[in-house]
Amino acid sequence: MNITPTSPNPNPNPNRALLPLLVAASAALVVILLPFYAAIMWGVILALLFTPLYRWLLVRMGRRPTLAALCTMAVVILIVVLPATLVMVALAQETSSIYLRLQSGEVNPAKYFRHIFDQLPDWVTAVLDRLGLVSFNTLQRRITTAMAQGSEFAATQVFNIGQNTFQFVVSLFIALYLAFFLIRDGNTVLRAIGQVIALAPPHKQQLWEKFATVVRATVKGNLLVAAIQGALGGLAFWFLGIGGALLWAVVMAALSLLPAIGAALVWLPVAFYLLSTGAIWQGLALMAYGVLVIGLVDNLLRPILVGKDTRMPDYVVMITTLGGMAVFGVNGFVLGPLIAAMFIAVWHIFGSTR
Repeated sequence: MNITPTSPNPNPNPNRALLPLLVAASAALVVILLPFYAAIMWGVILALLFTPLYRWLLVRMGRRPTLAALCTMAVVILIVVLPATLVMVALAQETSSIYLRLQSGEVNPAKYFRHIFDQLPDWVTAVLDRLGLVSFNTLQRRITTAMAQGSEFAATQVFNIGQNTFQFVVSLFIALYLAFFLIRDGNTVLRAIGQVIALAPPHKQQLWEKFATVVRATVKGNLLVAAIQGALGGLAFWFLGIGGALLWAVVMAALSLLPAIGAALVWLPVAFYLLSTGAIWQGLALMAYGVLVIGLVDNLLRPILVGKDTRMPDYVVMITTLGGMAVFGVNGFVLGPLIAAMFIAVWHIFGSTR
Protein backbone atom coordinates (compact mmCIF):
# COMPACT_ATOMS: atom_id res chain seq x y z
CA MET A 1 0.00 0.00 0.00
CA ASN A 2 1.45 3.33 -1.09
CA ILE A 3 1.07 6.21 1.32
CA THR A 4 1.43 9.61 -0.25
CA PRO A 5 3.05 11.98 2.24
CA THR A 6 1.10 15.14 2.91
CA SER A 7 2.91 18.32 2.07
CA PRO A 8 3.20 20.90 4.86
CA ASN A 9 0.81 23.85 4.76
CA PRO A 10 2.71 26.63 3.01
CA ASN A 11 0.58 29.29 4.76
CA PRO A 12 -0.08 28.20 8.36
CA ASN A 13 -1.79 31.53 9.20
CA PRO A 14 -3.72 32.76 6.15
CA ASN A 15 -5.22 35.70 8.11
CA ARG A 16 -2.00 37.12 9.48
CA ALA A 17 -2.39 40.21 7.28
CA LEU A 18 -5.83 40.94 8.74
CA LEU A 19 -4.59 42.86 11.79
CA PRO A 20 -2.34 45.26 9.82
CA LEU A 21 -5.17 45.82 7.35
CA LEU A 22 -7.56 46.49 10.21
CA VAL A 23 -5.19 49.04 11.77
CA ALA A 24 -4.55 50.76 8.42
CA ALA A 25 -8.25 50.95 7.53
CA SER A 26 -9.14 52.28 11.00
CA ALA A 27 -6.38 54.90 10.88
CA ALA A 28 -7.50 56.02 7.41
CA LEU A 29 -11.10 56.36 8.62
CA VAL A 30 -9.99 58.42 11.63
CA VAL A 31 -8.04 60.78 9.34
CA ILE A 32 -11.10 61.23 7.12
CA LEU A 33 -13.50 61.86 10.00
CA LEU A 34 -11.17 63.95 12.17
CA PRO A 35 -12.21 67.34 10.68
CA PHE A 36 -15.78 66.58 11.76
CA TYR A 37 -15.08 64.95 15.10
CA ALA A 38 -17.04 67.66 16.94
CA ALA A 39 -20.08 67.19 14.70
CA ILE A 40 -19.92 63.41 15.18
CA MET A 41 -19.54 63.81 18.93
CA TRP A 42 -22.56 66.11 19.17
CA GLY A 43 -24.57 63.78 16.96
CA VAL A 44 -23.91 60.98 19.45
CA ILE A 45 -24.72 63.32 22.36
CA LEU A 46 -28.02 64.40 20.81
CA ALA A 47 -28.94 60.78 20.24
CA LEU A 48 -28.20 59.91 23.87
CA LEU A 49 -30.16 62.87 25.21
CA PHE A 50 -33.25 62.46 23.05
CA THR A 51 -33.55 58.67 22.80
CA PRO A 52 -35.97 58.60 25.80
CA LEU A 53 -38.23 61.04 23.93
CA TYR A 54 -38.01 58.85 20.81
CA ARG A 55 -39.07 55.79 22.77
CA TRP A 56 -41.99 57.70 24.25
CA LEU A 57 -43.08 58.86 20.79
CA LEU A 58 -42.53 55.41 19.30
CA VAL A 59 -45.18 53.85 21.55
CA ARG A 60 -47.70 56.59 20.69
CA MET A 61 -47.07 56.46 16.93
CA GLY A 62 -47.89 52.83 16.36
CA ARG A 63 -44.30 51.56 16.43
CA ARG A 64 -43.29 53.52 13.32
CA PRO A 65 -39.60 54.20 14.00
CA THR A 66 -38.90 56.56 11.10
CA LEU A 67 -41.83 58.83 11.93
CA ALA A 68 -40.96 58.83 15.63
CA ALA A 69 -37.32 59.66 14.84
CA LEU A 70 -38.35 62.50 12.50
CA CYS A 71 -40.62 63.97 15.18
CA THR A 72 -37.78 63.69 17.69
CA MET A 73 -35.42 65.56 15.38
CA ALA A 74 -38.07 68.25 14.87
CA VAL A 75 -38.10 68.75 18.65
CA VAL A 76 -34.27 68.92 18.65
CA ILE A 77 -34.31 71.63 15.98
CA LEU A 78 -37.05 73.55 17.77
CA ILE A 79 -35.60 73.60 21.29
CA VAL A 80 -31.85 73.32 20.61
CA VAL A 81 -30.79 74.41 17.14
CA LEU A 82 -33.05 77.44 16.59
CA PRO A 83 -32.42 79.10 19.99
CA ALA A 84 -28.65 78.53 19.68
CA THR A 85 -28.65 80.01 16.16
CA LEU A 86 -30.63 83.08 17.23
CA VAL A 87 -28.25 83.69 20.15
CA MET A 88 -25.23 83.36 17.87
CA VAL A 89 -26.66 85.86 15.37
CA ALA A 90 -27.52 88.37 18.11
CA LEU A 91 -24.09 87.87 19.67
CA ALA A 92 -22.33 88.51 16.37
CA GLN A 93 -24.30 91.73 15.86
CA GLU A 94 -23.62 92.98 19.38
CA THR A 95 -19.91 92.12 19.15
CA SER A 96 -19.63 94.00 15.86
CA SER A 97 -21.39 97.01 17.41
CA ILE A 98 -19.02 97.10 20.39
CA TYR A 99 -16.00 96.75 18.09
CA LEU A 100 -17.15 99.70 15.96
CA ARG A 101 -17.75 101.81 19.08
CA LEU A 102 -14.24 101.02 20.30
CA GLN A 103 -12.72 101.92 16.95
CA SER A 104 -14.67 105.19 16.71
CA GLY A 105 -13.72 106.25 20.21
CA GLU A 106 -17.31 106.32 21.45
CA VAL A 107 -16.23 103.78 24.05
CA ASN A 108 -12.92 104.77 25.61
CA PRO A 109 -11.57 102.13 28.03
CA ALA A 110 -8.64 104.39 28.99
CA LYS A 111 -11.05 106.89 30.56
CA TYR A 112 -12.58 104.19 32.74
CA PHE A 113 -9.19 102.85 33.80
CA ARG A 114 -8.00 106.39 34.57
CA HIS A 115 -10.86 106.82 37.02
CA ILE A 116 -10.20 103.42 38.62
CA PHE A 117 -6.48 104.15 38.87
CA ASP A 118 -7.15 107.42 40.69
CA GLN A 119 -9.37 105.65 43.22
CA LEU A 120 -6.85 102.95 44.12
CA PRO A 121 -5.76 102.79 47.79
CA ASP A 122 -2.14 103.29 48.73
CA TRP A 123 -1.36 99.61 49.29
CA VAL A 124 -2.54 98.73 45.78
CA THR A 125 -0.40 101.55 44.38
CA ALA A 126 2.58 100.14 46.30
CA VAL A 127 2.04 96.71 44.71
CA LEU A 128 1.82 98.28 41.26
CA ASP A 129 5.00 100.21 42.04
CA ARG A 130 6.85 96.94 42.68
CA LEU A 131 5.55 95.63 39.36
CA GLY A 132 6.67 98.76 37.56
CA LEU A 133 3.09 99.85 36.80
CA VAL A 134 2.74 102.83 39.13
CA SER A 135 2.77 105.18 36.16
CA PHE A 136 -0.71 105.39 34.68
CA ASN A 137 0.77 106.13 31.26
CA THR A 138 2.65 102.83 31.35
CA LEU A 139 -0.42 101.01 32.59
CA GLN A 140 -2.59 102.74 30.02
CA ARG A 141 -0.31 101.72 27.16
CA ARG A 142 -0.41 98.10 28.22
CA ILE A 143 -4.16 98.10 28.76
CA THR A 144 -4.79 99.91 25.48
CA THR A 145 -2.64 97.38 23.67
CA ALA A 146 -4.50 94.53 25.33
CA MET A 147 -7.88 96.09 24.50
CA ALA A 148 -6.86 96.63 20.90
CA GLN A 149 -5.74 93.03 20.59
CA GLY A 150 -8.92 91.84 22.26
CA SER A 151 -11.20 93.90 20.03
CA GLU A 152 -9.25 92.78 16.97
CA PHE A 153 -9.62 89.17 18.08
CA ALA A 154 -13.37 89.63 18.64
CA ALA A 155 -13.79 91.22 15.22
CA THR A 156 -11.78 88.42 13.64
CA GLN A 157 -14.00 85.83 15.28
CA VAL A 158 -17.12 87.58 14.03
CA PHE A 159 -15.59 87.71 10.54
CA ASN A 160 -14.69 84.04 10.77
CA ILE A 161 -18.25 83.18 11.72
CA GLY A 162 -19.40 84.70 8.45
CA GLN A 163 -16.60 83.07 6.48
CA ASN A 164 -17.16 79.66 8.05
CA THR A 165 -20.93 79.62 7.65
CA PHE A 166 -20.68 76.81 5.10
CA GLN A 167 -18.53 74.70 7.42
CA PHE A 168 -20.91 75.36 10.30
CA VAL A 169 -23.92 74.33 8.20
CA VAL A 170 -22.15 71.17 7.04
CA SER A 171 -21.18 70.25 10.63
CA LEU A 172 -24.72 70.92 11.85
CA PHE A 173 -26.14 68.76 9.06
CA ILE A 174 -23.74 65.91 9.92
CA ALA A 175 -24.65 66.10 13.62
CA LEU A 176 -28.41 66.08 12.97
CA TYR A 177 -28.18 63.44 10.24
CA LEU A 178 -26.10 61.15 12.44
CA ALA A 179 -28.37 61.78 15.43
CA PHE A 180 -31.42 60.76 13.39
CA PHE A 181 -29.98 57.36 12.46
CA LEU A 182 -28.55 56.73 15.92
CA ILE A 183 -31.91 57.51 17.49
CA ARG A 184 -33.76 55.25 15.07
CA ASP A 185 -31.22 52.42 14.76
CA GLY A 186 -29.25 52.83 17.98
CA ASN A 187 -29.92 49.33 19.29
CA THR A 188 -28.69 47.76 16.05
CA VAL A 189 -25.53 49.87 16.11
CA LEU A 190 -24.87 48.94 19.75
CA ARG A 191 -25.25 45.23 19.02
CA ALA A 192 -22.86 45.47 16.07
CA ILE A 193 -20.26 47.29 18.17
CA GLY A 194 -20.71 44.87 21.06
CA GLN A 195 -20.00 41.86 18.83
CA VAL A 196 -16.47 43.05 18.04
CA ILE A 197 -15.52 44.07 21.60
CA ALA A 198 -13.76 41.20 23.34
CA LEU A 199 -15.33 41.69 26.77
CA ALA A 200 -17.76 39.74 28.86
CA PRO A 201 -21.37 40.88 28.34
CA PRO A 202 -21.69 42.31 31.89
CA HIS A 203 -18.54 44.38 31.36
CA LYS A 204 -19.80 45.67 28.01
CA GLN A 205 -23.04 46.69 29.66
CA GLN A 206 -21.18 48.37 32.51
CA LEU A 207 -19.01 50.41 30.14
CA TRP A 208 -21.97 51.46 28.00
CA GLU A 209 -24.02 52.51 31.01
CA LYS A 210 -21.09 54.53 32.38
CA PHE A 211 -20.55 56.18 28.98
CA ALA A 212 -24.22 57.12 28.56
CA THR A 213 -24.60 58.31 32.16
CA VAL A 214 -21.52 60.54 32.10
CA VAL A 215 -22.42 62.11 28.74
CA ARG A 216 -25.99 62.83 29.78
CA ALA A 217 -25.01 64.18 33.20
CA THR A 218 -22.13 66.28 31.90
CA VAL A 219 -23.99 67.84 29.00
CA LYS A 220 -27.29 68.41 30.76
CA GLY A 221 -25.67 69.51 34.00
CA ASN A 222 -22.97 71.81 32.62
CA LEU A 223 -25.10 73.36 29.89
CA LEU A 224 -28.02 73.90 32.25
CA VAL A 225 -25.79 75.53 34.86
CA ALA A 226 -24.09 77.66 32.18
CA ALA A 227 -27.41 78.77 30.71
CA ILE A 228 -28.85 79.68 34.12
CA GLN A 229 -25.75 81.58 35.22
CA GLY A 230 -25.47 83.41 31.91
CA ALA A 231 -29.15 84.37 31.98
CA LEU A 232 -28.97 85.55 35.60
CA GLY A 233 -25.81 87.55 34.96
CA GLY A 234 -27.16 89.12 31.77
CA LEU A 235 -30.38 90.04 33.56
CA ALA A 236 -28.41 91.75 36.34
CA PHE A 237 -26.29 93.67 33.80
CA TRP A 238 -29.40 94.78 31.92
CA PHE A 239 -31.09 95.92 35.14
CA LEU A 240 -28.00 97.94 36.13
CA GLY A 241 -27.79 99.54 32.69
CA ILE A 242 -24.46 97.98 31.73
CA GLY A 243 -23.97 97.98 27.96
CA GLY A 244 -23.71 94.76 25.98
CA ALA A 245 -25.78 92.71 28.43
CA LEU A 246 -26.34 89.91 25.91
CA LEU A 247 -22.63 89.71 25.09
CA TRP A 248 -21.70 89.55 28.77
CA ALA A 249 -24.43 86.96 29.38
CA VAL A 250 -22.97 84.70 26.68
CA VAL A 251 -19.43 85.26 28.00
CA MET A 252 -20.56 84.34 31.52
CA ALA A 253 -22.35 81.26 30.20
CA ALA A 254 -19.20 80.16 28.35
CA LEU A 255 -16.97 80.80 31.36
CA SER A 256 -19.45 78.96 33.59
CA LEU A 257 -18.21 75.74 31.98
CA LEU A 258 -15.18 76.29 34.22
CA PRO A 259 -16.29 75.03 37.64
CA ALA A 260 -16.18 77.34 40.69
CA ILE A 261 -14.51 80.37 39.05
CA GLY A 262 -16.31 80.82 35.74
CA ALA A 263 -18.92 83.60 35.80
CA ALA A 264 -17.09 85.52 38.55
CA LEU A 265 -14.40 86.41 36.01
CA VAL A 266 -16.98 88.76 34.47
CA TRP A 267 -19.29 90.08 37.18
CA LEU A 268 -16.61 90.59 39.86
CA PRO A 269 -14.46 93.10 37.88
CA VAL A 270 -17.64 94.93 36.85
CA ALA A 271 -18.69 95.15 40.50
CA PHE A 272 -15.29 96.59 41.44
CA TYR A 273 -15.58 99.10 38.61
CA LEU A 274 -19.00 100.25 39.83
CA LEU A 275 -17.65 100.67 43.36
CA SER A 276 -14.65 102.66 42.13
CA THR A 277 -16.83 105.01 40.06
CA GLY A 278 -19.06 105.91 42.99
CA ALA A 279 -21.97 103.62 42.11
CA ILE A 280 -21.79 102.11 45.57
CA TRP A 281 -25.18 100.47 45.84
CA GLN A 282 -24.99 99.10 42.28
CA GLY A 283 -21.55 97.60 42.95
CA LEU A 284 -22.59 96.12 46.30
CA ALA A 285 -25.83 94.82 44.81
CA LEU A 286 -24.00 93.16 41.91
CA MET A 287 -21.43 91.64 44.27
CA ALA A 288 -24.12 90.27 46.60
CA TYR A 289 -26.15 89.04 43.63
CA GLY A 290 -23.11 87.35 42.13
CA VAL A 291 -22.19 85.53 45.34
CA LEU A 292 -25.66 84.65 46.61
CA VAL A 293 -27.49 83.97 43.34
CA ILE A 294 -25.08 83.30 40.44
CA GLY A 295 -22.52 81.53 42.62
CA LEU A 296 -25.19 79.57 44.46
CA VAL A 297 -26.41 78.08 41.19
CA ASP A 298 -22.92 76.68 40.55
CA ASN A 299 -22.40 75.46 44.11
CA LEU A 300 -25.78 73.74 44.39
CA LEU A 301 -26.76 72.54 40.93
CA ARG A 302 -23.43 71.40 39.47
CA PRO A 303 -22.64 68.77 42.14
CA ILE A 304 -26.23 67.51 41.95
CA LEU A 305 -26.50 67.38 38.16
CA VAL A 306 -22.92 66.38 37.30
CA GLY A 307 -21.09 64.86 40.23
CA LYS A 308 -24.01 62.83 41.60
CA ASP A 309 -24.86 61.06 38.34
CA THR A 310 -21.26 60.50 37.26
CA ARG A 311 -20.37 59.24 40.75
CA MET A 312 -17.06 61.06 40.56
CA PRO A 313 -15.71 63.47 43.19
CA ASP A 314 -16.18 67.17 42.48
CA TYR A 315 -12.44 67.77 42.27
CA VAL A 316 -12.07 65.05 39.62
CA VAL A 317 -14.88 66.60 37.57
CA MET A 318 -13.32 70.06 37.88
CA ILE A 319 -9.77 69.01 37.00
CA THR A 320 -10.83 66.84 34.05
CA THR A 321 -13.14 69.58 32.77
CA LEU A 322 -10.30 72.11 32.81
CA GLY A 323 -7.87 69.62 31.27
CA GLY A 324 -10.36 68.58 28.62
CA MET A 325 -11.00 72.17 27.61
CA ALA A 326 -7.27 72.85 27.48
CA VAL A 327 -6.78 69.93 25.07
CA PHE A 328 -10.02 69.79 23.05
CA GLY A 329 -11.35 73.33 23.35
CA VAL A 330 -14.98 73.89 24.29
CA ASN A 331 -15.82 70.24 23.52
CA GLY A 332 -13.47 69.25 26.33
CA PHE A 333 -16.09 69.96 28.99
CA VAL A 334 -17.70 66.70 27.80
CA LEU A 335 -14.62 64.73 26.74
CA GLY A 336 -12.58 65.46 29.90
CA PRO A 337 -15.01 63.95 32.47
CA LEU A 338 -15.94 61.20 29.99
CA ILE A 339 -12.33 60.06 29.61
CA ALA A 340 -11.91 60.14 33.39
CA ALA A 341 -15.07 58.10 33.92
CA MET A 342 -14.05 55.50 31.33
CA PHE A 343 -10.57 55.34 32.91
CA ILE A 344 -12.11 54.60 36.31
CA ALA A 345 -14.56 52.07 34.86
CA VAL A 346 -11.92 50.18 32.86
CA TRP A 347 -9.57 49.97 35.84
CA HIS A 348 -12.45 48.76 38.01
CA ILE A 349 -13.20 46.00 35.50
CA PHE A 350 -9.52 45.10 35.27
CA GLY A 351 -9.24 44.89 39.03
CA SER A 352 -12.38 42.78 39.40
CA THR A 353 -11.25 40.29 36.75
CA ARG A 354 -7.94 39.76 38.61
